[in-house]
Amino acid sequence: MELLKIGIVGAGGIATGRHIPTFQQFQEVSVSHIYDIDAEKAKIVATEFGIAHVCDTYEEMLEAVDAVIITTPNKFHAPYTIQALNRDVHVMCEKPMALTSEECDAMIEAEEHSEGVLHIAYHYRFMKEAIAAKQIIDQGGIGEPLVINVKAMRRRKVPGWGVFTNKDLQGGGSLIDYGCHLLDLAMWLAGDIKPIEVNGTTYNRLSKDNHDIVNEWGNFDASTFEVDDHVTAYVKFDNQASMLFETSWAANIEHDEEFISIAGTKGGINVFDMKYNTASEGLMTTTTIDYVQEKNTFEYLQASNFIRTILHDSVLKVKSVEARNVSKIIEAIYLSSAQNKAIKIQNS
Repeated sequence: MELLKIGIVGAGGIATGRHIPTFQQFQEVSVSHIYDIDAEKAKIVATEFGIAHVCDTYEEMLEAVDAVIITTPNKFHAPYTIQALNRDVHVMCEKPMALTSEECDAMIEAEEHSEGVLHIAYHYRFMKEAIAAKQIIDQGGIGEPLVINVKAMRRRKVPGWGVFTNKDLQGGGSLIDYGCHLLDLAMWLAGDIKPIEVNGTTYNRLSKDNHDIVNEWGNFDASTFEVDDHVTAYVKFDNQASMLFETSWAANIEHDEEFISIAGTKGGINVFDMKYNTASEGLMTTTTIDYVQEKNTFEYLQASNFIRTILHDSVLKVKSVEARNVSKIIEAIYLSSAQNKAIKIQNS
Protein backbone atom coordinates (compact mmCIF):
# COMPACT_ATOMS: atom_id res chain seq x y z
CA MET A 1 0.00 0.00 0.00
CA GLU A 2 1.30 3.44 -0.94
CA LEU A 3 1.49 5.60 2.15
CA LEU A 4 0.07 9.10 2.48
CA LYS A 5 3.19 11.28 2.70
CA ILE A 6 2.85 14.11 5.20
CA GLY A 7 5.14 17.09 5.66
CA ILE A 8 5.39 19.07 8.89
CA VAL A 9 5.75 22.83 8.46
CA GLY A 10 7.23 24.29 11.62
CA ALA A 11 9.24 22.39 14.23
CA GLY A 12 7.83 23.99 17.37
CA GLY A 13 6.00 22.61 20.37
CA ILE A 14 2.62 22.05 18.70
CA ALA A 15 4.31 19.92 16.04
CA THR A 16 6.43 17.86 18.45
CA GLY A 17 3.88 17.69 21.25
CA ARG A 18 0.80 16.88 19.20
CA HIS A 19 0.83 16.46 15.44
CA ILE A 20 3.95 14.40 14.75
CA PRO A 21 3.35 11.72 17.43
CA THR A 22 -0.34 11.57 16.57
CA PHE A 23 0.04 11.12 12.81
CA GLN A 24 2.78 8.55 13.37
CA GLN A 25 0.16 6.29 14.97
CA PHE A 26 -1.55 5.70 11.60
CA GLN A 27 -0.31 2.83 9.46
CA GLU A 28 -1.48 4.44 6.23
CA VAL A 29 0.63 7.56 6.86
CA SER A 30 4.31 8.40 6.60
CA VAL A 31 5.45 11.59 8.32
CA SER A 32 8.21 11.85 5.79
CA HIS A 33 9.32 15.50 5.57
CA ILE A 34 9.84 18.49 7.84
CA TYR A 35 10.61 22.14 7.15
CA ASP A 36 11.39 25.04 9.46
CA ILE A 37 13.13 28.36 8.82
CA ASP A 38 15.46 27.22 11.62
CA ALA A 39 17.12 24.35 9.78
CA GLU A 40 19.02 23.11 12.84
CA LYS A 41 15.81 22.90 14.84
CA ALA A 42 14.20 20.91 12.03
CA LYS A 43 17.15 18.49 12.00
CA ILE A 44 16.88 17.93 15.76
CA VAL A 45 13.16 17.17 15.50
CA ALA A 46 13.72 14.93 12.48
CA THR A 47 16.26 12.89 14.42
CA GLU A 48 14.02 12.67 17.49
CA PHE A 49 11.00 11.42 15.54
CA GLY A 50 12.68 9.50 12.73
CA ILE A 51 11.58 11.85 9.94
CA ALA A 52 13.55 10.94 6.86
CA HIS A 53 13.77 14.26 5.01
CA VAL A 54 14.62 17.76 6.21
CA CYS A 55 13.69 20.22 3.48
CA ASP A 56 15.73 23.32 2.69
CA THR A 57 12.68 25.16 1.35
CA TYR A 58 8.91 24.91 1.58
CA GLU A 59 8.77 24.51 -2.20
CA GLU A 60 10.98 21.42 -1.94
CA MET A 61 8.51 19.92 0.52
CA LEU A 62 5.48 20.61 -1.66
CA GLU A 63 7.06 18.68 -4.52
CA ALA A 64 7.45 15.58 -2.35
CA VAL A 65 4.37 15.22 -0.12
CA ASP A 66 0.63 14.62 -0.38
CA ALA A 67 -0.35 16.74 2.60
CA VAL A 68 1.13 19.32 4.95
CA ILE A 69 0.48 20.17 8.60
CA ILE A 70 1.07 23.91 9.08
CA THR A 71 2.19 24.77 12.61
CA THR A 72 3.86 28.12 11.97
CA PRO A 73 3.10 31.50 13.57
CA ASN A 74 -0.31 32.78 12.49
CA LYS A 75 1.13 35.29 10.02
CA PHE A 76 2.18 32.47 7.70
CA HIS A 77 -1.02 30.39 7.79
CA ALA A 78 -2.58 31.99 4.73
CA PRO A 79 0.43 32.14 2.38
CA TYR A 80 1.61 28.61 3.21
CA THR A 81 -1.92 27.20 2.86
CA ILE A 82 -2.58 28.92 -0.46
CA GLN A 83 0.76 27.83 -1.84
CA ALA A 84 0.04 24.20 -0.95
CA LEU A 85 -3.52 24.18 -2.26
CA ASN A 86 -2.31 25.71 -5.53
CA ARG A 87 -0.16 22.59 -5.87
CA ASP A 88 -3.14 20.31 -5.02
CA VAL A 89 -1.54 19.40 -1.69
CA HIS A 90 -3.92 18.74 1.21
CA VAL A 91 -3.64 21.07 4.21
CA MET A 92 -4.23 20.85 7.92
CA CYS A 93 -3.57 24.35 9.24
CA GLU A 94 -3.36 25.18 12.91
CA LYS A 95 -5.86 27.65 14.31
CA PRO A 96 -6.69 30.46 13.83
CA MET A 97 -7.39 30.16 10.13
CA ALA A 98 -5.58 33.43 9.37
CA LEU A 99 -4.96 36.95 10.65
CA THR A 100 -7.84 38.55 8.72
CA SER A 101 -11.10 37.56 7.06
CA GLU A 102 -9.64 38.76 3.76
CA GLU A 103 -6.86 36.17 4.10
CA CYS A 104 -9.52 33.57 4.92
CA ASP A 105 -11.36 34.47 1.71
CA ALA A 106 -8.17 33.89 -0.28
CA MET A 107 -7.62 30.52 1.38
CA ILE A 108 -11.18 29.42 0.60
CA GLU A 109 -10.81 30.55 -3.01
CA ALA A 110 -7.62 28.47 -3.30
CA GLU A 111 -9.44 25.49 -1.78
CA GLU A 112 -12.30 25.81 -4.26
CA HIS A 113 -9.85 25.57 -7.17
CA SER A 114 -7.75 22.79 -5.67
CA GLU A 115 -7.92 19.02 -5.49
CA GLY A 116 -6.58 19.37 -1.96
CA VAL A 117 -8.73 19.64 1.17
CA LEU A 118 -8.36 22.31 3.86
CA HIS A 119 -8.88 21.52 7.54
CA ILE A 120 -8.45 24.15 10.27
CA ALA A 121 -7.32 22.54 13.52
CA TYR A 122 -10.09 23.57 15.89
CA HIS A 123 -9.59 20.42 17.90
CA TYR A 124 -12.11 21.17 20.67
CA ARG A 125 -14.79 19.86 18.30
CA PHE A 126 -13.26 16.39 18.74
CA MET A 127 -13.42 16.34 22.56
CA LYS A 128 -15.79 13.92 24.26
CA GLU A 129 -17.79 16.72 25.86
CA ALA A 130 -18.31 18.26 22.42
CA ILE A 131 -19.36 14.92 20.93
CA ALA A 132 -22.02 14.47 23.63
CA ALA A 133 -23.32 18.03 23.38
CA LYS A 134 -23.50 17.93 19.59
CA GLN A 135 -25.52 14.72 19.67
CA ILE A 136 -28.09 16.17 22.07
CA ILE A 137 -28.38 19.46 20.17
CA ASP A 138 -28.64 17.83 16.73
CA GLN A 139 -31.43 15.57 18.04
CA GLY A 140 -33.40 18.69 18.92
CA GLY A 141 -32.79 18.45 22.65
CA ILE A 142 -32.50 22.19 23.28
CA GLY A 143 -34.70 23.40 20.43
CA GLU A 144 -33.59 26.66 18.85
CA PRO A 145 -30.44 28.11 20.47
CA LEU A 146 -31.04 31.55 21.98
CA VAL A 147 -28.35 32.60 24.45
CA ILE A 148 -24.75 31.35 24.44
CA ASN A 149 -22.25 31.91 27.24
CA VAL A 150 -18.55 31.26 26.62
CA LYS A 151 -15.57 31.53 28.98
CA ALA A 152 -12.00 30.57 28.10
CA MET A 153 -10.15 31.71 31.19
CA ARG A 154 -6.66 31.10 32.52
CA ARG A 155 -5.22 32.38 35.76
CA ARG A 156 -1.83 34.03 35.21
CA LYS A 157 -0.73 31.81 32.32
CA VAL A 158 0.69 34.09 29.65
CA PRO A 159 2.82 31.83 27.40
CA GLY A 160 6.41 32.79 28.14
CA TRP A 161 7.87 30.90 25.21
CA GLY A 162 7.74 31.12 21.42
CA VAL A 163 6.19 34.14 19.71
CA PHE A 164 2.80 34.20 21.45
CA THR A 165 3.20 37.84 22.55
CA ASN A 166 4.47 39.08 19.17
CA LYS A 167 1.61 40.99 17.54
CA ASP A 168 3.17 41.07 14.07
CA LEU A 169 3.57 37.29 13.94
CA GLN A 170 0.46 36.26 15.87
CA GLY A 171 -2.05 39.05 15.25
CA GLY A 172 -3.13 39.16 18.87
CA GLY A 173 -2.96 37.37 22.19
CA SER A 174 -5.45 35.49 24.36
CA LEU A 175 -8.34 35.91 21.92
CA ILE A 176 -6.68 34.72 18.73
CA ASP A 177 -4.62 32.04 20.50
CA TYR A 178 -6.95 30.53 23.10
CA GLY A 179 -10.41 32.05 23.08
CA CYS A 180 -10.82 31.17 19.40
CA HIS A 181 -11.11 27.47 20.34
CA LEU A 182 -14.19 27.90 22.52
CA LEU A 183 -15.63 30.52 20.21
CA ASP A 184 -15.47 28.01 17.37
CA LEU A 185 -16.88 25.17 19.47
CA ALA A 186 -19.84 27.22 20.69
CA MET A 187 -20.78 28.35 17.18
CA TRP A 188 -20.46 24.81 15.79
CA LEU A 189 -22.67 23.40 18.53
CA ALA A 190 -25.28 26.10 18.00
CA GLY A 191 -25.63 25.17 14.34
CA ASP A 192 -25.74 27.22 11.18
CA ILE A 193 -25.49 30.68 12.74
CA LYS A 194 -23.65 33.64 11.28
CA PRO A 195 -22.38 36.66 13.24
CA ILE A 196 -23.86 40.02 12.26
CA GLU A 197 -22.69 42.44 14.99
CA VAL A 198 -19.90 42.49 17.57
CA ASN A 199 -19.16 44.77 20.48
CA GLY A 200 -15.82 43.98 22.13
CA THR A 201 -13.17 45.28 24.49
CA THR A 202 -9.57 44.12 24.76
CA TYR A 203 -7.16 44.62 27.66
CA ASN A 204 -3.47 44.08 28.38
CA ARG A 205 -2.88 46.11 31.52
CA LEU A 206 -2.27 43.09 33.75
CA SER A 207 0.67 41.99 31.63
CA LYS A 208 1.93 45.37 30.44
CA ASP A 209 1.70 47.67 33.46
CA ASN A 210 2.35 45.30 36.34
CA HIS A 211 5.91 45.50 37.62
CA ASP A 212 5.37 42.61 40.05
CA ILE A 213 4.18 40.04 37.54
CA VAL A 214 3.30 36.55 38.76
CA ASN A 215 3.03 34.14 35.83
CA GLU A 216 2.83 30.35 35.88
CA TRP A 217 3.93 29.75 32.29
CA GLY A 218 7.40 31.24 32.21
CA ASN A 219 8.80 34.74 31.92
CA PHE A 220 7.98 37.49 29.43
CA ASP A 221 9.00 41.10 29.01
CA ALA A 222 6.18 43.37 30.18
CA SER A 223 7.82 46.37 28.54
CA THR A 224 7.42 44.83 25.08
CA PHE A 225 4.07 43.08 25.68
CA GLU A 226 1.91 44.15 22.74
CA VAL A 227 -1.10 41.80 22.58
CA ASP A 228 -4.32 41.28 24.53
CA ASP A 229 -4.36 39.27 27.75
CA HIS A 230 -8.10 39.66 28.50
CA VAL A 231 -11.06 40.16 26.15
CA THR A 232 -14.82 40.52 26.50
CA ALA A 233 -17.44 40.65 23.75
CA TYR A 234 -21.13 40.57 22.97
CA VAL A 235 -22.02 38.94 19.64
CA LYS A 236 -25.33 38.97 17.76
CA PHE A 237 -26.20 36.33 15.16
CA ASP A 238 -28.46 36.24 12.13
CA ASN A 239 -31.04 33.98 13.84
CA GLN A 240 -31.41 36.47 16.75
CA ALA A 241 -29.23 34.34 19.04
CA SER A 242 -26.62 36.16 21.12
CA MET A 243 -23.34 35.31 22.84
CA LEU A 244 -21.60 36.60 25.94
CA PHE A 245 -17.89 35.87 25.51
CA GLU A 246 -14.83 36.26 27.72
CA THR A 247 -11.28 34.98 27.43
CA SER A 248 -8.02 35.62 29.25
CA TRP A 249 -4.45 34.43 29.68
CA ALA A 250 -3.89 36.33 32.89
CA ALA A 251 -7.11 36.86 34.85
CA ASN A 252 -7.18 37.36 38.60
CA ILE A 253 -9.59 34.50 39.20
CA GLU A 254 -9.63 31.54 41.57
CA HIS A 255 -8.86 28.93 38.94
CA ASP A 256 -8.82 28.28 35.19
CA GLU A 257 -12.25 27.89 33.64
CA GLU A 258 -13.57 26.56 30.34
CA PHE A 259 -17.32 27.04 30.09
CA ILE A 260 -19.93 26.90 27.36
CA SER A 261 -23.66 26.96 28.01
CA ILE A 262 -26.32 27.14 25.33
CA ALA A 263 -29.88 27.97 26.38
CA GLY A 264 -32.55 27.11 23.85
CA THR A 265 -36.31 27.09 23.43
CA LYS A 266 -36.70 23.49 24.68
CA GLY A 267 -33.71 23.01 26.96
CA GLY A 268 -30.18 24.01 27.77
CA ILE A 269 -26.78 22.38 27.91
CA ASN A 270 -23.63 22.98 29.91
CA VAL A 271 -20.95 21.50 27.70
CA PHE A 272 -17.95 20.88 29.97
CA ASP A 273 -20.02 19.95 33.04
CA MET A 274 -21.91 17.61 30.69
CA LYS A 275 -25.32 18.57 32.04
CA TYR A 276 -28.57 18.86 30.10
CA ASN A 277 -31.47 20.91 31.51
CA THR A 278 -35.15 20.67 30.55
CA ALA A 279 -38.52 21.81 31.86
CA SER A 280 -41.80 20.11 30.91
CA GLU A 281 -44.98 18.60 32.38
CA GLY A 282 -44.49 20.37 35.69
CA LEU A 283 -40.92 19.18 36.14
CA MET A 284 -37.50 20.82 35.87
CA THR A 285 -34.86 18.18 35.21
CA THR A 286 -31.07 18.18 35.03
CA THR A 287 -29.50 15.16 33.39
CA THR A 288 -25.79 14.44 33.89
CA ILE A 289 -23.93 12.69 31.07
CA ASP A 290 -21.76 10.14 32.86
CA TYR A 291 -19.93 8.48 29.98
CA VAL A 292 -19.16 9.04 26.31
CA GLN A 293 -18.23 5.88 24.45
CA GLU A 294 -15.16 7.08 22.59
CA LYS A 295 -11.79 5.51 23.42
CA ASN A 296 -9.64 7.75 21.21
CA THR A 297 -8.18 11.12 22.13
CA PHE A 298 -9.25 14.33 20.43
CA GLU A 299 -5.82 14.52 18.78
CA TYR A 300 -6.31 11.08 17.24
CA LEU A 301 -9.89 11.81 16.15
CA GLN A 302 -8.83 15.04 14.45
CA ALA A 303 -5.98 13.37 12.57
CA SER A 304 -8.23 10.46 11.62
CA ASN A 305 -10.87 12.81 10.19
CA PHE A 306 -8.23 14.54 8.05
CA ILE A 307 -6.76 11.25 6.81
CA ARG A 308 -10.15 9.64 6.10
CA THR A 309 -11.28 12.70 4.16
CA ILE A 310 -8.21 12.43 1.92
CA LEU A 311 -8.15 8.64 1.48
CA HIS A 312 -11.78 7.60 1.86
CA ASP A 313 -13.89 10.62 0.85
CA SER A 314 -15.10 11.27 4.38
CA VAL A 315 -16.34 14.74 5.38
CA LEU A 316 -14.19 17.27 7.22
CA LYS A 317 -15.56 18.10 10.66
CA VAL A 318 -14.21 21.65 10.46
CA LYS A 319 -15.24 23.46 7.29
CA SER A 320 -13.13 26.39 6.14
CA VAL A 321 -16.20 28.63 5.81
CA GLU A 322 -17.02 27.96 9.47
CA ALA A 323 -13.47 28.77 10.54
CA ARG A 324 -13.74 32.01 8.56
CA ASN A 325 -16.74 33.04 10.68
CA VAL A 326 -14.61 32.63 13.79
CA SER A 327 -11.96 34.87 12.24
CA LYS A 328 -14.63 37.43 11.32
CA ILE A 329 -15.64 37.68 14.98
CA ILE A 330 -12.03 37.92 16.17
CA GLU A 331 -11.33 40.65 13.63
CA ALA A 332 -14.48 42.51 14.64
CA ILE A 333 -13.68 42.30 18.37
CA TYR A 334 -10.27 43.90 17.81
CA LEU A 335 -11.78 46.58 15.57
CA SER A 336 -14.65 47.25 18.00
CA SER A 337 -12.23 47.75 20.86
CA ALA A 338 -9.99 50.05 18.82
CA GLN A 339 -12.91 52.19 17.60
CA ASN A 340 -15.03 51.91 20.77
CA LYS A 341 -18.18 51.00 18.86
CA ALA A 342 -20.15 48.01 17.63
CA ILE A 343 -18.99 46.50 14.34
CA LYS A 344 -21.38 45.14 11.71
CA ILE A 345 -20.25 41.95 9.94
CA GLN A 346 -21.08 41.33 6.31
CA ASN A 347 -21.98 37.77 5.27
CA SER A 348 -22.03 36.71 1.64
